[in-house]
Amino acid sequence: MRALRILLITAVVLGGLFVLADRLAVKYAESEVADRVKASRGLSSTPEVSIKGFPFLTQVAGRELEQVDIGLTGAEASAGGRAVRITEMDASLRDVRIQGNFDRAIAATATGTARISYGDLAAAAQEDVTLAYGDDGKVKLTGSIEVPVLGKISESVLSTVSVVDGNTLRVRADKVPGDSIPGVEGRIRERTDFDRTISGLPTGLSLQKAEATADGLRISLTGKDVALAG
Repeated sequence: MRALRILLITAVVLGGLFVLADRLAVKYAESEVADRVKASRGLSSTPEVSIKGFPFLTQVAGRELEQVDIGLTGAEASAGGRAVRITEMDASLRDVRIQGNFDRAIAATATGTARISYGDLAAAAQEDVTLAYGDDGKVKLTGSIEVPVLGKISESVLSTVSVVDGNTLRVRADKVPGDSIPGVEGRIRERTDFDRTISGLPTGLSLQKAEATADGLRISLTGKDVALAG
């Protein structure tokens, strides 16, 4: 019995040491991944990285992680040739294949969400157009045009935002005030309606759905073979 007790105590101690070593290793790996993502995306702040699954060391031995969750702020993408700031983005990456010393990591699948503030979205719109939340899942755009005889007209429209081809945000006014005046609707739509192709996201990640909310445009993301780093 005494020998069995010693064996059990030894097993518990060794198990505790293994768990401690495993948790220290995962914290180090999370820090390494965060630094590499920050460098590769040109971020001003370090992203939050959480590696799921236990034990971590056996995942590393197999060169594949079950799940990696990442949250970042201030990333920049390009929309129609204009830089647009992604206010925040969260993504969950699964079956992440590791290459080298975390030099490169590719996720088999990924899902996530991104938020672009209306101020940042306005930077990708036409000049002198402001954007705000318009209630009921609509974006409110306000712009001005010069109309002969009538002079300068400033109008606001409620617009629907949709995703086209997995990489383009499409903004279209539901109805334009003054559309009974010849030429006015077309001129206003030139200011308020636009398509913006979003590029610069991690390779393999695409847009799925866009929704206007009170705190900005929320975009659902999905992808396969998504590059986490490298």
